[in-house]
Amino acid sequence: MIKKRTLTPILLLILSASIVQSEDWTYYGFDQGGTRFSPLQQIDRSNVTNLEVAWTHRYGDLPRYADRSQFAGYHTTPILLPAAAGRSLVLCTPFSRVIALDPATGKERWNHAPELDLPEIPTRLKCLGVAYWQDSQATQGQSCAHRIIFGTHDRRIIAVDATTGTLCPGFGDSGQVDVNPLIAAATPAHPDPAGTTFSAPPVIVNGVVVIGNINNMKNQFANAPSGAIRAFDARSGKFLWSFDPVPRNADDPQAKNWTPGALATTGGGNAWTVLSADEERDLVFIPTSSASPNFFGGTRPGDNRYANSVVALQAATGEVAWHFQHIHHDVWDWDTPAAPMLVDITRDGQTIPAVVQLTKQGYVFVLHRDTGVPLFEVVERPVPTDGVPGEVLSPTQPFPVKPPALMKTGIEPEDAWGLTFWDRGKCREQIETARHGDIFTPPSTKGWIMYPSTAGGPNWGGGAFDPGRNLVVTNVSKVGLWLRLLPQTEIDPTAPFDAAAGAPMGPPAPIRGTDYALEQRIFLSPIYNPCTPPPWSSLVAVDVAEGSIAWDVPLGTIEKLSPVPIPLKWGSPNAGGPIITAGGLVFIGATADHKFRAFDIDSGDEIWVTETPSASHSTPMTYTADGRQFVVIASGGHMFINPGAIDDWLVAYALPID
Repeated sequence: MIKKRTLTPILLLILSASIVQSEDWTYYGFDQGGTRFSPLQQIDRSNVTNLEVAWTHRYGDLPRYADRSQFAGYHTTPILLPAAAGRSLVLCTPFSRVIALDPATGKERWNHAPELDLPEIPTRLKCLGVAYWQDSQATQGQSCAHRIIFGTHDRRIIAVDATTGTLCPGFGDSGQVDVNPLIAAATPAHPDPAGTTFSAPPVIVNGVVVIGNINNMKNQFANAPSGAIRAFDARSGKFLWSFDPVPRNADDPQAKNWTPGALATTGGGNAWTVLSADEERDLVFIPTSSASPNFFGGTRPGDNRYANSVVALQAATGEVAWHFQHIHHDVWDWDTPAAPMLVDITRDGQTIPAVVQLTKQGYVFVLHRDTGVPLFEVVERPVPTDGVPGEVLSPTQPFPVKPPALMKTGIEPEDAWGLTFWDRGKCREQIETARHGDIFTPPSTKGWIMYPSTAGGPNWGGGAFDPGRNLVVTNVSKVGLWLRLLPQTEIDPTAPFDAAAGAPMGPPAPIRGTDYALEQRIFLSPIYNPCTPPPWSSLVAVDVAEGSIAWDVPLGTIEKLSPVPIPLKWGSPNAGGPIITAGGLVFIGATADHKFRAFDIDSGDEIWVTETPSASHSTPMTYTADGRQFVVIASGGHMFINPGAIDDWLVAYALPID
C-alpha cells in the first residue's frame, strides 16, 4: 500500500529547526535517543542515483581468526568524532578491535586491538559500535580528555584516547575494567563465562557508562547467567550500580510477583541490544529480553517483570523511574530487540516527549517518556493458557490499539504458500499437523508454528524517525518458524554446547534444568521456499502521531537465495536497520541479496539500489567531510543468513566530485 505524503508549513519549520541542531553522527543512533535522522541533505531524491563508491576499507582480521571467521558478524555502525577529538570515523570489528579512519579517504589513523580470551567452542562474534565521551574536567590537550569506551567479548570495558587509540591509564586497571568478577558474583552464577558477552555499545549519561550484555545461554539453561545491566564511572571506571531485570532485592516492588525459587535460579532478562538515553532527564532506557529459559516458563511462574520491558532507570543511581512490559511470561523468545527510540511527537499542535518501542511481535508501543504511560490505548486481551505440562501461562497479553501490527500475526492452514500446488500442499500439511493460530499460541510437544518468529517482525536493526513527518521507518521480517518441545529422554541430555544450538538451523538442544529440549527450523517447503506468502520482508513507515501505517513496501529480492537468480521483489531475510536524512531519503542495506538501497520517505518508492561486496547486515550512517556528504555501511554477511559468505568491507558512497 502506498500513501503519498506532503509536509505542511508547520512541519517544515519543525524540520528546519532540527537541521540547526547538529550534523555530526556522534552516537550509534546519531543521537542518544537513537532517532537515526540526519539533517544532511546534499544527497537528496534528485541526485541519489548519482552516488558512487568514494572509498572502501577492510579490517583484515578474518585470516588471523580463521577458525572463528564463520561466526563473525560485521554489523558495526561507525561514529564520527567532533573536531576537538580529531574528527575520525571510529568503528569496531567482530573481534573487538577498534579502528579510526580518515572520514574523507577511509585511510586508517589508529587502531586498538585487545588480546581476546575467547572460549574454546566458537560462538557468535559481533560488535555493533562504540561510545564517545568528553571529560569536561580535563585540561586542553590532556590525554584521554576525549575517549572511546567499548565492551569486549571476554567481558572487559576498555577506554582509549580518541585521538591516538592508546589506553586511558586512569580508567580501571590501566585502561580496562574486568567485569568477570561482577558476573561471577551475580545470581545465578554460571560456570561457563561464555554465557555473557558485550556486543552493543554502552550509553554514557552525565559521566555514567551503562552497558547491557548478550546472554548466550538463555536457550540452554533455566539458570542462565544473570542479565544485570551495570554502570561505571566514565572517568575512573569505578563500578557504580547494577540493575537486575529479575528483581532479587526483596525491597523491589516487583519481587513479590516472583517465587523465591524463581528469583534464586532464573537468569536472562538481559538487554543485549542498544540502549538509549535522555541526558537532560538523567534517564537511560533499557530494552530487556525474556527471562531464562526461552520457550518454557514452568520454572519461573508469574508475569516475570522486568523482563520483556522498557525500563527507564535513573542514570546516577540505577533506580527504576518507570517500566512498561509488552509481554507477560514470555515463552516465545520475543526479546525486546531494538533500542527504545526517544522522539518528540507533534500532535494537535503539542510536542510530546515519547518512547517508541518496536517489538518482535510486530507491535509498536508508543509511551510517554516521563511516565511510561501509553499514548495510544493498550488493552489486555485473553490468550490461550493450555501450554505444555508444567507450564503456567499468562491469561492475558497487552495489545496496542494503535498503531496496527506491522505484519500479520498468527497463521492458519489457508495461509500456506508455495510455488507449486505440491509444495503449497506440503506447507499446509505442516500447519495442520502442528499447533497453530493467532499470536501467543503456546509451545507444544507436537510442534507449533511461530509467526512472527524469533527473528521478528522488527529485530535489532530497529527504526529511524523523521521529526518533520512523525514517521518511524523500520524493516520487518515475515518468515515463520516451526518449533517443538520434546522430552529430553528423546535426545542425548549430555550433548555439548553447540555454537548454533537454539538457532533455526541447529540440532535439538536440551533446556537444562527442565524436562524439555527444543527443536526448531525455519518454516520452509520441501523446495526450501518460505511457507508463508511473500513479501518475506518489508520496509514499513508508521505515523506515530496518528497511529497509522503510512506505507508498506517489499524489501529485497530472492536472487541470492533462489537456484535461478531472478530479482523478484519478494523480500529476503534481513538484519540491520535504516536511517533517514533531510534529503527525503531512507537508506538501508539489511537484505540477503547484497544490495544497498534508498527509498523515498514520502511514498516508500525504491529510487536507488547498488550491489555491495557482501550482504550488508548492519545499519548505515552519514556525515560530511571536505564538503561532501558520505553514506557508509559495513558489508560482511551474517552467519545464519549467508553462511560461508562472511566478509569485512566498509563502503563509503558520495556524489561525484565536479
